Amino acid sequence: MEKKRTRKRRYITGLDGVRTLAVLGVILYHLMPDRMRGGYLGVPVFFGISGYLITDHLRMEWEAKGKISLKAFYARRLKRLYPPLVFFLLTTTAYITLFQRNLLNNLKGAVTSALLYVNNWWQINQGMSYFERFTNESPFTHIWYLSVEAQNYLIWPLLFVLLMKVFKKREKIFLVVFIAALASALWMAIAFVPGADPTRVYYGTDTRIFSIWLGSAMAFLWPTSHLRSQIPQKAKQILNTVGIACLIILIASFFFLDAHYTFVYRGGMLLISLVSVLLIMVVAHPGASLNKWLSNPLFSYIGKRSYGIYLYQYPVMIFYEAKVKNIADNVWLHTLIEVILIVLIAEVTYQIIDKPLSRFDYSKTWSTVKGWFEKPLLTWKKAFLLPGIFLVVTALVGFIIAPSNHVTAEQKQMQEQILQNKKVAEESKKKAKEKETATSDSTAETTSSADAAHLAEIATEYGLSKEDAAAAAKLSFTAFGDSVMLGAAQNMKDLFPDVVVDANVNRQVYSSQDLIQKLADEDLLKDPVVIGLGTNGDFTETQFADFMKLLGDRKVYWLNVHAPSLRIQGVVNSALTKYASSYDNLTIIDWYSYSKDHSDWFYDDQVHLTPEGRIGYTKLLFETLSKK
Repeated sequence: MEKKRTRKRRYITGLDGVRTLAVLGVILYHLMPDRMRGGYLGVPVFFGISGYLITDHLRMEWEAKGKISLKAFYARRLKRLYPPLVFFLLTTTAYITLFQRNLLNNLKGAVTSALLYVNNWWQINQGMSYFERFTNESPFTHIWYLSVEAQNYLIWPLLFVLLMKVFKKREKIFLVVFIAALASALWMAIAFVPGADPTRVYYGTDTRIFSIWLGSAMAFLWPTSHLRSQIPQKAKQILNTVGIACLIILIASFFFLDAHYTFVYRGGMLLISLVSVLLIMVVAHPGASLNKWLSNPLFSYIGKRSYGIYLYQYPVMIFYEAKVKNIADNVWLHTLIEVILIVLIAEVTYQIIDKPLSRFDYSKTWSTVKGWFEKPLLTWKKAFLLPGIFLVVTALVGFIIAPSNHVTAEQKQMQEQILQNKKVAEESKKKAKEKETATSDSTAETTSSADAAHLAEIATEYGLSKEDAAAAAKLSFTAFGDSVMLGAAQNMKDLFPDVVVDANVNRQVYSSQDLIQKLADEDLLKDPVVIGLGTNGDFTETQFADFMKLLGDRKVYWLNVHAPSLRIQGVVNSALTKYASSYDNLTIIDWYSYSKDHSDWFYDDQVHLTPEGRIGYTKLLFETLSKK
């Protein structure tokens, strides 16, 4: 009986096709965020596959033996996942140590948490954001996913045994697990804060485990060993229709379901997880056609290497884009190069790590090591000794010397500047409120008694005539933006004494509506308004329209983006040019063209402003606003 059930366990080739779909979605989401807005949804697909297959295997073992071997389960999981992870951490750390030491900062925490499978909670505790790569540059960002998986592997076999002993019947267990999954999805909906960065609910095991448990629940309802290949034609048609519909919904969501939609966290992720699990169930059914349709050499190749492709995607992107400073000038070419590099590295690691170690008998480790020393010196296995030692030693050196929360001189300067300019921005709002209560006569008197020497100084600093400096002092507007604009807050206040500045780091269009409304409620939203958003991420047409609606009929000047090291530069600037034709009150200030030949205006990131850059930025505002 045991042998009979064991033989029924089969490799479902079509699931490699589903894995291919998932990993391509995730990679293209990172490489082409403007086109694959929902590619992050490949993760719940992986979760669903994991939950379904792991539970199905546990259930088959329970049926065959009346128990499960926890030791064997954990050994299988570690044997499959841990060696590639350790090799990934070694190679990535070694590369950082040799070629990109700026990424050594906080490496100890990232690597240790990855090895212990708690990286998702470590990132949450560090205040990191999955959706903000510009200020969160790390080749380990994506490891959060493996931690959620591993934490489930730790607790699920224990829960499985408990459920089998308490409830016994598959239908009851399905119901319990399904309700638990819904509770997790509900907690995601409750914990999500609209307009805020969603990383906490995106990373949290408690708010993401529902995708895995939905797959686990369906494994009780849809066990592979009970599915028959010979089914009525009508049933086959229904299965195929459901499978195709799920496939279409999933692919469409990859293109259109932006990660910043409230719907995603209040039911959307649950819906996509259900669709994914339904697709997995259809593919797993031997009587349906989806398994055959999703089985081909290409999908098999990518699916078998999907773990390595997922592991190395972020390091390749981070390392490559650190060396290619003008990636925005030819996004398609660089994207293709990065994809090729990711696949090549995944192939190499699959051949030298994944395949050999997945078959390796760890109980014979000592005899294998002993036999290795007994082999002749000139053998291909010994040829890996020196590179291997060099890799390990280099990674260990990097790990040991890696600082924690280190701040470079440039970063310290920028942080001090930001803190100072935040005070300037707050002072500008305070002054504007005070002026509202002052009489028009006192305002005129203050303006007419402006210090001539100060005007002359300002004129010299900004390369303006005294008349232009005096004209700038009379301009009144609200400036709303991100850290680039914040960096120039003091300069704007010097040249435009009546400006209201509201700027902050990591600010994006999708999360700014409440801030704009607050300015309007406090009578601080002047006419015109200068907007400096887009450096931290692009935006959909709907998000842009909602933002512009809050500004009403005010004249709006929107600075486009100078960020040649970021692929979103062209995306944002093209979108702004396109949207401008739909709004009579919108003018695009071409900061990109104005600044692109002035590398001295920017720090090493080619985005944030040096003192010379702040002067250029502020002068451009005057040249634009004085033409109104």
